[in-house]
Order: sequence, then structure tokens, then C-alpha cells
Amino acid sequence: SLAAMERRQAERRKELMRAQTMPKSSMQAPLEILILFPNANSIKQMLLDWCRAKTRSYEHVDIHNFSSSWSNGMAFCALVHHFFPEAFDYSSLNPSERRHNFDLAFSTAERMVDCPQLLDVDDMVKMREPDWKCVYTYLQEFYRGLVTKGLVKTRGNS
Repeated sequence: SLAAMERRQAERRKELMRAQTMPKSSMQAPLEILILFPNANSIKQMLLDWCRAKTRSYEHVDIHNFSSSWSNGMAFCALVHHFFPEAFDYSSLNPSERRHNFDLAFSTAERMVDCPQLLDVDDMVKMREPDWKCVYTYLQEFYRGLVTKGLVKTRGNS
């Protein structure tokens, strides 16, 4: 029902707000971003540029924001696949199978880097364009998981 969906979204917003107020020490600027994009003026822009760089060669992915660029799940799948190419066959994915794409990306990210599933697959499928703040926060968590696993270098852990 609509009321249940609104309640879930409100709960997720609270969860996201808690995640955003966590200490930022683990969300340091990626070393490779600082080298590749020295003029990036904010963590938000650096994260977007990093996502774009990691998914540049993937078909059906064109990242230019934290909302519509992520609406069919292909960008999430490409980003996860970049780091875990053995986890699934990216070339078999179809942009029109949004539910499958979101489920695959989120479950693989949770399994491989302990990234919490802050985004609800049902909500993502119902929305034409996801809320940019939710996508941004999820990507921060994914990035943080990669840093924790030693798969991304930051100034602090290089």
C-alpha cells in the first residue's frame, strides 16, 4: 500500500541520516580520485567522478548524476562488477530488467563488501528516478566497504 511504502521510505531516510552523521574519517578522498581529478571541489563531485571512471567502459551506463543515471540498476551492477568481475556476467544483464539489476547489485555488494542494503529494491523499481541523496549515501557505504577491504586506496591508507 502507499502508506506502507511511505513508512518504509521514512524509515530509510532516518537510516540514511544516521549514516550521513557517522564520522567521515572512513570516507576520505580516494587517492586515485585526487590524482585523476585534482580540481574536484567536493566529496560529492569526487564520488561521482570516481563512479564514472570505474564504469566508463560498461555498456548501458552513462553516469552524470546521483539520480536518473542509476534508475535501471545497470550503473550499480557495473560498479560492483568492476571490483568483482567473477561475481556475475555483466554482459548478460538487460537495462529493462530493473528489479533483477537492483537485486543483483545490492545483494552482491552486501555479500562482497558488507555494504548494507540501504536502498529497497521495491522502492527503486517503483520510482522513475531515485532520490539522489539515497543513492549518494548508498554509494558512500559501498565505497567505505571497498576501503575497509583494502580494494580502494585513500590518502589515509595508501
